[in-house]
Amino acid sequence: MKSIFTNKSVQPTEQELEQALGSTFPLWQALINYTKTRYPEPVQEWNYSGDKYGWSFRLKDTKRVIVYLLPRDKFFKVALVFGQKATDKILESSLSEAIKTELAAAKPYAEGRGIRIDVCNNAILPDLEQLIAIKIQG
Repeated sequence: MKSIFTNKSVQPTEQELEQALGSTFPLWQALINYTKTRYPEPVQEWNYSGDKYGWSFRLKDTKRVIVYLLPRDKFFKVALVFGQKATDKILESSLSEAIKTELAAAKPYAEGRGIRIDVCNNAILPDLEQLIAIKIQG
């Protein structure tokens, strides 16, 4: 499933995003705000990844993307990529077994293992905050 925003020539606006995400828009904002508390002044940017994926939003530090936010219809996905050290830390953590299983099963690439998590309500926020904190710690 690709982004709800697919027109390459039109970057999504805050109003369009709020309308598209509906009740999950405050959760989108909460994750951005949480990331900013852990890593002040991240680079924030919309990125068009091609016709297959559409528009996504990302927060970056000086060298890498911290977190990708992928807008969908009435929800969004959070994507994160972890190196081996962070992966080991996650697998030994108190995070949900579903997240650990997905991460362990993810194919390792040079940049690490990637996972995508659906955000449909606030139940997943504590796990996502913990993942973002681990990502920022390196």
